Amino acid sequence: MDELESIGIKAKEASRWIGSLGTNEKNAILKHVAMQIKDNAEYIISENNKDYDIAKANGMSPAMLDRLQLTMKRIDGMTEGLLQVVDLEDPIGEVTSMKRRPNGLQIGQMTVPLGVIAIIYESRPNVTADAFGLCFKAGNAVILRGGSDSILSNKAIVKVIRDAIESMGGCADTIQLITDTTHESVNRLMKMNDYVDVIIPRGGAGLIKNVVNNSTVPVIETGTGNCHIYVDQSADIDMAANIINNAKTQRIGVCNACESLVIHSAAAPVAIPAIADILSKK
Repeated sequence: MDELESIGIKAKEASRWIGSLGTNEKNAILKHVAMQIKDNAEYIISENNKDYDIAKANGMSPAMLDRLQLTMKRIDGMTEGLLQVVDLEDPIGEVTSMKRRPNGLQIGQMTVPLGVIAIIYESRPNVTADAFGLCFKAGNAVILRGGSDSILSNKAIVKVIRDAIESMGGCADTIQLITDTTHESVNRLMKMNDYVDVIIPRGGAGLIKNVVNNSTVPVIETGTGNCHIYVDQSADIDMAANIINNAKTQRIGVCNACESLVIHSAAAPVAIPAIADILSKK
């Protein structure tokens, strides 16, 4: 039995455990995981620094390096994200559309976990914690396959999460990381119908297209993103320039950074020089 098949078997077993948990039990574990990530921040950052140094030496672009890097502030963001998931309503167990048939039988719809979710993503290691939290709250086991650039960071985060779950008496296999970062691991993961119930690709257009076109596992397709800002003819040009500067340069590597700029023709003679001036300083 190879690594991928072993991961699939363990995930399927773990999905039965987590599917049996109540809201309070799931929330207690998520809170503990959040605190353990915070308490182990130095360890996670030290492993992330190794990824960062390798990527920088390999000529990774500044935008991608920014996506890869973890800081204490970003660790705090990961912790806060998990606690926000705790505060979300539990989607599992809700009954809707209850109807009574002529023979007296009541038939309704109940939300239940999907089972095992596989998520393929690229350089951002904070996605590891985000993906786990959302899948766990919804009662699903998760198989993660991150990019090679962040493999040491992802291993560290997954280790902390698994240790936290085990310390609460839970099943650590609720979260598993595929350490093989070759394309072959993605191609095989897409065919693991016996173990994976749905697959979610997060990343560039090429990755998403490959998964959508070739997966035999059901796919939830995500968009590649294209964030617009529109400057109207009635806009305060100084305010618009400052907003665009912030949206583009605060963090150039995040998904919600400004990518497309649309300017009303009547505003263009004044807006374009003002925007070009402020952006040129960065």
